[in-house]
This record gives sequence, C-alpha cells and structure tokens, in this order.
Amino acid sequence: MPGPRPGPSIEVLFNSIEFILFLVVVFAATWMLARLRLAQVIFLLAASYFFYANWNPYYLVLIWVISTVDFVAGGAIARASDPRARKRWLAFSVAVDLGMLGVFKYFNFFATQAAASCTAMGFPADPVLLGVALPVGISFFTFQSMSYTIDIYRRELEPTPSYLRYLLFVAFFPQLVAGPIVRAATFLPQLASPRSLDSRQGGLGLFLIMSGLVKKVCIADYLAVNLVDRVFERPDWFTSAEVLTAIYAYAFQIYCDFSGYSDVAIGAALILGFQLPDNFNSPYVAVNLRDFWRRWHISLSTWLRDYLYIPLGGSKKGPGRTYFALAMTMLLGGLWHGPAWTFVVWGALHGAALAATRFVQRLRPARNASPAWWTKALCALATFHFVCFAWVFFRSASFGHAERVLAQLLSGTGGVANIGVTLALALCAAVLMHLFPQGWLRRVQELFSRLPAPVQGAAMAGVGALVYSVAQSKTLPFIYFQF
Repeated sequence: MPGPRPGPSIEVLFNSIEFILFLVVVFAATWMLARLRLAQVIFLLAASYFFYANWNPYYLVLIWVISTVDFVAGGAIARASDPRARKRWLAFSVAVDLGMLGVFKYFNFFATQAAASCTAMGFPADPVLLGVALPVGISFFTFQSMSYTIDIYRRELEPTPSYLRYLLFVAFFPQLVAGPIVRAATFLPQLASPRSLDSRQGGLGLFLIMSGLVKKVCIADYLAVNLVDRVFERPDWFTSAEVLTAIYAYAFQIYCDFSGYSDVAIGAALILGFQLPDNFNSPYVAVNLRDFWRRWHISLSTWLRDYLYIPLGGSKKGPGRTYFALAMTMLLGGLWHGPAWTFVVWGALHGAALAATRFVQRLRPARNASPAWWTKALCALATFHFVCFAWVFFRSASFGHAERVLAQLLSGTGGVANIGVTLALALCAAVLMHLFPQGWLRRVQELFSRLPAPVQGAAMAGVGALVYSVAQSKTLPFIYFQF
C-alpha cells in the first residue's frame, strides 16, 4: 500500500514566513537583472524549480519531461505540412501529458476499482498500487502545458523559439501549484518584451498579496479549524443549525482559501512584472449555474470550455449535443479534482444543473428588460444553496460521510452553542468580503497603489501583525494543493 502523501513543504506555502523571504529575494534579484533578459529568465526558472524542489526534488523531472515533450511537439506541429503528421504530434503530446496525469493521479484509484469489481464477480483480487505521492499541482501544470500544443495545432498560436522561456512558462512559481491556469498566448509574449515595474503596479501587487493572506489565514483557516473540520468529522455531534452553518462556512472557506491563493499568485507575479488572469469574480452572487462558472475558478472553467466542451459539440450541434457536452465536461471536471467518486458526483450534479439551466433558458424567450432586483436575489439564493449542497459531496471523504452530514442537517435539531461570537464574526467578514462590489475594490486597490511608500509599508506591517495574531498554531496548506 502506498504511504501517506507528504504535505507541501513550508516553502511551497504562500502563508509562511519562508515564502515571504523567498519572494523578497526573487523580487530583488529579478529587477537587478532587468537589463539582462536571458539571465533574468534563467534566474526565474532556477527560482521556480527551487520552489517546487522544496516539496519533492524528484518530481522536477516530471515538470521537465512534460515541458520538453510539449515544446518539441509544438514546434513539430507548426513545421509539419501533412495533416496526419500534425495529428500524430498532437496525439503524442496529449498522450504524454494525460499519461503522466493518469499514472500519478488516477492509477491507484482505477486499480482499486478494478480489483473491487473482480472481487464482486467472485474473482478475489488485490489491487496493484503505486507507492508514490501525488505531485503537487500536477493537474494545473499539465493542463497549462497541454493547451500550448493544442493551440498551435488549431493555428491559434505560433510556437516560441526559446526553450528556456517555455520551461519558465510551465514552471513559473506563483501559479505553479494551484493556478491560475495561464495560456501560452498570455504569458510567453510577456517574456519576449521588456518589462518594467512602476509604483502603481507594485502597489497593486502588494495589495493583492495582503488581501490574499487575510482571506487565507484570517478567514479560511479560522473557519476550517474552529467549525468546518469539526462538523464534517463528526456531524452527529452537532445540531442541524450548526451543520447548516458549517456548510455555509465551508462554501466561504474554500472561496477565501482558493481566491486568497489566486490573489497572492497574481500579486506576486505582478511585482515581478507579469500579468496573470483573474480567477474569481464574486461567484456566490451568480444568478444561475452558468453564471457561477463564469465567476468561479475562471481559468479552469474557460479551459474546460475551450478544450473539452467545444470539441464535444458545444452549443453548435443542437440541444441534445449541448446537454451531453455540458454533462460530460462537468463530469470530467469533477474527476479532474481528484480520484474519488465524491468528486465525480459533485461534477455530475453541476453538469446536470447546467444542462437544466440551458434547457430552461432555451424555453424562455429572451427579454430585453432586466429582471427585478428581488428576482435576481431569489435566483442568487437558489444558486448559492445548490452550490452548497454540491459542496457537501466535494468536502466529504465518502458517500457515507456525505450521507451522515445531510442526515444530521435534516434531523431538525436546533441550537448553535458551538458557534461563538468570534466564529460568527469571521463568517460575517467572509460574506461581506465576498459581497464587496468589484468596482469599489478596484478603487481601493488604486488608492493603495498611490499611497506613499512609508504608508504602504505601515499598512503591510499592520496586516502582517493581524495575520500573525490570527494564524493557527499549524500552518495549513491551501485546499487546491491536493488537486
């Protein structure tokens, strides 16, 4: 049997002192090399590999192999004039990428399921398992690299002539282990052109880093340790009201955890001179599931749309094909999150709901007038509660576990003795932070970026003191590191 998966080393965690020191050193060295663009690329590549090697240096070979195969395949696709040769190179690239992902992430899962099926049919069998740890971020950097060859095959992208730049594109440390999933067309041109850092860009980056750490440490971790983990571990110890509150808390925990990571990643890239795409846009105000997936984990949802949903038929081949494509895309999107049937069910729920949403939208004639505010509010509440229901399966370790949570939720018991004032305030802060209008937030960011450096430094010191005072005794990894 494989041993337990080791947690990410402290250097891989954005919410650690070691990472902050690492980022300061990389920031200083990067801009010292600003006029030596090749040296800067080499340094950032070495820093990114060092960052990942602190978790497991052996898996650097995995990143290098995927990067090298796709770089070579991308060039070969662009040079080939024979359509069959282009298809063969694309198939080779995709097979290597998905093969690596399948072996490291799904081999044990399917081996276990196969052995269980054989046993159920009267042929007892022990599964043959790989005793290897799941590489941190493999789903992210695999999808990122694979999109490069697909875009070249579609003639939407020209291959980069620089091997080193491509290696850095795949391994760039801010988004390496949990996204956003960056497209080559977005990142590679930034490496090919001179970059500079002005006070506005630096201020915006620092603001994002601070807000991300507050989301992660002060809200997500606090909700996890003081409510969510306890309720999902032993739901029968809590009342229905407390279980419902914990489900709400998990919805905001995973949002603050993942959007907090994205904020730090985007902010860290920004102070190094790179623009990464936004990954969240107030997803819990979505008025339907289609709107939700335009706001939640945007880089993944657009990846699934462009490379799975559209090739499966999308909305161009009739309603039936559209419903099938939606269901299959979300089913595979659920499996992308991990080798567990609970993730598959989570994806299936979203796929069915998306198909139902599209069906209703086709029946209802388009209206020029905007719906009343209360209609939007009711739709947003209904969407939010469906998402929370699906989160129960996403968070639970098994169907039995999810059943226990839902059974206790429906037991009808009242009382919230286990929810103190501080916990309630943390949950309210999460809701308010999520509902804060994006336009207002951008104005606050711009205002911070225009403040004098001493004032910015004082604000950062204050946020650092807050994060330190609220931080749990044990540094908690980001939720999406497991994917």
